[in-house]
Order: sequence, then C-alpha cells, then structure tokens
Amino acid sequence: MCGRYSLTVPPEEFAQHFGLSDVPDLEPRYNVAPTQDMPVIRLPEGASREAVTMRWGLVPFSAASPDGAARMINARSETVAEKPSFRWAFQKTRCLVPADGFYEWKRTGGVKQPYHITLRGRGLFAFAGLWDEWTSRDGDRLLSYTVLTTEPNDLMRSIHDRMPVILPPERYAEWLDPGSNPQGIREILRPVPADALLATAVSDRVNSVRNEGPSLIVPVPEPLELDLFSSD
Repeated sequence: MCGRYSLTVPPEEFAQHFGLSDVPDLEPRYNVAPTQDMPVIRLPEGASREAVTMRWGLVPFSAASPDGAARMINARSETVAEKPSFRWAFQKTRCLVPADGFYEWKRTGGVKQPYHITLRGRGLFAFAGLWDEWTSRDGDRLLSYTVLTTEPNDLMRSIHDRMPVILPPERYAEWLDPGSNPQGIREILRPVPADALLATAVSDRVNSVRNEGPSLIVPVPEPLELDLFSSD
C-alpha cells in the first residue's frame, strides 16, 4: 500500500527530471494524503509530456459519482489489467506520479512506527500511476489518479506486505506511451531492488494529515534508521 508520500524538490529539478518544457509552480509537500491535489506527468496524444494537477484517488470515467475516490488510491499491479475500475486506464491513460519519498507504518506490538522511505541518493523518482477523467451531469470535470503497488522487496517486507511501484527513469517513456506492448508494460511492475532504498523512522506527527513541514522527515532518536543493507 502507499497511503502518504512527499514531494519537496525544487521546480527546476522537477522539470529537468521529467523532461518538461515548462517549469511547474510547486510548493514542498511533506505529507501528501489521499483526495489531495498533486501534479502527475502524462503524455497527451500528439503532444509532449506535461505536468497536470489531479486528485489522488481514482474516479473512473464510468463511475456514478466521485464518492469512492478515497478507496481507490492504490491499484494492485497483479490484477490491474483485469479489474473493471482500472482496466481502461491501464490500457490508455498511464501516468507518472512524482515523489521523493513515501511513508509506511510498521506494527510492533501495539505501536505503529512510521518510516519515510527514499532512494539512497534521496532524489526524485516516479510511482507508476493511472489517471482518468470523470464528468458530472453538470459538466464539471475531475481528473484523478491512483498509484500502483506490488509485492515488497526485502527491505519493505520487514515493514509492510505491499509497496508502490517505482519506475526506473529509462522506462518512463515506455510507461507513458499508450502504444507500448502490454506484456512489456506488465514486466515493469516489479519491486525496486532493496538496496536502492533507505527507510528512516520518523515522528508519528505524520499520522495526521493536518501536519506538514520538514520536521516530518527528521529521524526519530530510536530507531534512527531501518537499513538492512548497511555496510557498517
């Protein structure tokens, strides 16, 4: 599962990483939560990549209402091609969900300890995502997205039984292209190698969606880090 994430990089770095012609107006976000609006990267037909603000929690174009969006923040990669709610988007409207970290909670006894998981270089990356457009009877449009998940790697398995799909940059173009080979697309949806990630225990202030700011990713005294691949 992926229920919270962060995106704190400067706009110029964001644009360069995703090959955008325009630099988006971004504010650092340390506690992105479901149903909030965030930028995703899509590839319009016959055009270049663009960053578009969408709501986290997919509302399929065929939905009767947007009420179920909070329940569709994630899609299982193993079944996404067959599930009616995701099948069309998986075929036609894939996207990149920019992030520089995500949160997961590890249960120890009766306590759930949050961890902030990043790349070891703590750089920008992208989740595999799907987007869709829903239109109300009054003609109001809602753009929304979901994050694909997969089985955990060895690092994440000690924290949770699922993890988001993090795409390698060299596969961005293939993922965004609606003409890509379906079997090749399925093969992308694997867990990132465990030694590419670092998981750091952080304050439980992240539990509340009302809390924001860089203090949320400061390591807590005990444990400082969950790092199964340290050379120390």
